[in-house]
Amino acid sequence: MSYFDAASSAPLHPVARQALLASLDEGWADPARLYREGRRAGMLLDAAREAAAEAVGCRPDELVFTSSGTRAVHTAVSGALSGRRRVGRHLVLSAVEHSSVLHAAAALEAAGGSFTEVPVDRTGAVDASGFGRALRADTALACLQSANHEVGTEQPVAAAAELCAAAGVPLLVDAAQSLGWGPVPGGWSLLTASAHKWGGPAGVGLLAVRKGVRFAPQGPADERESGRAPGFENIPAVVAAAASLRAVRAEAEAEAARLRALVGRIRAEVPRLVPDVEVVGDPERRLPHLVTFSCLYVDGETLLHELDRADFSVSSGSSCTSSTLTPSHVLKAMGVLTEGNVRVSLPTGTAAAEVDRFLEVLPGVVAEVRLRLGAPAAPAPSPAPSASLVVDSLGRRCPVPVIELAKVIGEVPVGATVTVLADDEAARLDIPAWCEMREQEYVGEEPADRGSAYVVRRLT
Repeated sequence: MSYFDAASSAPLHPVARQALLASLDEGWADPARLYREGRRAGMLLDAAREAAAEAVGCRPDELVFTSSGTRAVHTAVSGALSGRRRVGRHLVLSAVEHSSVLHAAAALEAAGGSFTEVPVDRTGAVDASGFGRALRADTALACLQSANHEVGTEQPVAAAAELCAAAGVPLLVDAAQSLGWGPVPGGWSLLTASAHKWGGPAGVGLLAVRKGVRFAPQGPADERESGRAPGFENIPAVVAAAASLRAVRAEAEAEAARLRALVGRIRAEVPRLVPDVEVVGDPERRLPHLVTFSCLYVDGETLLHELDRADFSVSSGSSCTSSTLTPSHVLKAMGVLTEGNVRVSLPTGTAAAEVDRFLEVLPGVVAEVRLRLGAPAAPAPSPAPSASLVVDSLGRRCPVPVIELAKVIGEVPVGATVTVLADDEAARLDIPAWCEMREQEYVGEEPADRGSAYVVRRLT
């Protein structure tokens, strides 16, 4: 089985396993106690904090361990907003932040505050100047991830940090996806990360708050972790997290170069081997191990199941893999195809032969899924032109509305239109994306008795 979903959770690093097992025998006592066992546990905790702080690029007394990366984000947002409540209750964030940041923003709005989402371009990157323009006099906090978790695009953190500093606004950086590959550029005020993203154990998050940042932890007071992460520390897991972070960072330069080459091969070969595919994300400013592509006329959930049957574990941001049947907010913000979305994120040590086999298997899997759905095998022919057409796809889910559009576009004359009636949210994104890929004109969306009417004009 080839595990290609390290962006969700990386396999436990051998150093993490060794450190975890060793510290189970040494780190079980209360590190706040003065007897021998407590002192030994305290020394392990202090050493782990120093190692993690060195990797993050902060002082040990600026870093605390939390129960998860999500908990670190929520603590960071609530603490910074509370600490700067006299400034205002406005939050700035990019439109492609992790859901933990979006949920924190929604909670702020529900409590009477407000937030501004800064849009991204088609590669998933924010414009730093646009990010700066979103800052207001009442902005208490700004949030910008170091690199995107779905498409791998790196964000202009250093430039955004300069603009935030000039405006007197602290910047929170979610570094969950990038910290294992290297330190985040300086200038940030708060930083969060999650150990299981770099091969540490699950259940360990990092929260760094620079000295001088106004921060007021929320909830009942606790004497542990500077009052910012209540509860007894899981010392064996913390030690394993810090040890594995140090280990992966020591390997990062060489491994990043190797994986970047493998990912580059996937980026180049998938569009060549599989027709009607869009590779998304920035081709250069990206994480070394992650690539995402979307396939027209493919049900994302079925595609993932078929790849699993072929012994490949990959993930997807497609709407069809969600119980809510709503498109990925990242792909939606980028304005790219959401159907048939596949994210490949290679763990450390992935062999080139595994990538070769993936490229051998993928074309047949996609073709089989398309065949089941009745997708057109080639661009539709052009028979005698007829009047403009209406396609009724109400009640049908992705990617069927796009498939039906592709089947009939050749039946109308150049300049005529096809109107697709659909009530699937994904159609609002995927029909315009199809038009761009197939060089047709997306006229726009019109109201309908049920759902919406999406109008496409044939150009070629």
